Amino acid sequence: MSIINFKGRNIISIRDFSKTDLLYIINTARKLEKEYDSNLLNKHVLASLFFEPSTRTRLSFSSAMNRFGGRVIGFDNPDSTSLKKGESLRDTIKTVEGYSDIIVMRHPVDGAARFVSEISKIPIINAGDGINQHPTQTLLDLYTIKKSFGKLDELSIGFVGDLKYGRTVHSLAHALSHFNAKMRFVSPPQLKMPEDHLEELKEKKIKFTEEDDLSKISKKVDILYMTRIQKERFPDPVEYQKLKGCYKIDKDFLSKTKPGMKIMHPLPRVDEIHPNLDEEEQSIYFEQAHNGVIVRMALLALLLGELQ
Repeated sequence: MSIINFKGRNIISIRDFSKTDLLYIINTARKLEKEYDSNLLNKHVLASLFFEPSTRTRLSFSSAMNRFGGRVIGFDNPDSTSLKKGESLRDTIKTVEGYSDIIVMRHPVDGAARFVSEISKIPIINAGDGINQHPTQTLLDLYTIKKSFGKLDELSIGFVGDLKYGRTVHSLAHALSHFNAKMRFVSPPQLKMPEDHLEELKEKKIKFTEEDDLSKISKKVDILYMTRIQKERFPDPVEYQKLKGCYKIDKDFLSKTKPGMKIMHPLPRVDEIHPNLDEEEQSIYFEQAHNGVIVRMALLALLLGELQ
């Protein structure tokens, strides 16, 4: 594969990346998993700006930077910053760009990452913006699928749960459209995949189905991508109470699945996957989370120009 120059690029939306780009990042991560220089980024500083709660994304970026010998500054509670005093997001970014070499940001507003990428002089990595995009989660999802199945092409994947507000689902569905995946969307009618995403799949001639009954797809998918019903995204708490817990799987569910099927989840989970599934070989959601470190190592090294 020919060399692609990622130095200085932003990671805002998975739509900004071609199939070739995606495979290049995955292959770079695969090489780093075998061997890497622990001082590769020792001259660089990552600013970690999390305006929304995060465990896996925030900590895996910090772990990635630390494993390369780099340093991390930032915050995970905007109430402890000058934003509490009324400072604008623009001024926060213009200040932080002078303290760091690259910024990773999670923000509750759709489009916030695109906005800051247009004013920042250093690379911006979108760690999730509202219900819009979560591109680095998609990259680690693709990496996990490739490791588990040895390929990305022609797989059947079932997306289950909150497909309306689920930014991880939106990003991954787009990425898998490059690989001719068969997609099966399972959700309550109130949480269906947004129509614009479905129209995009139609234009690309990607086959998909929509269901509200998980049992109808359980024997048909190679990957079951579970998601939680996101309480924080609901404008009406009563509506959340009606829908929470609508899909739950446990060890008994495995007898109703296709041989070799794998269960993924972007985490955190609530009650949609019973803990008695955690040690089953079909369950790869913790491996999926751990893969976030090596994939984010690849991204940091590529964007900072220390790897090609």
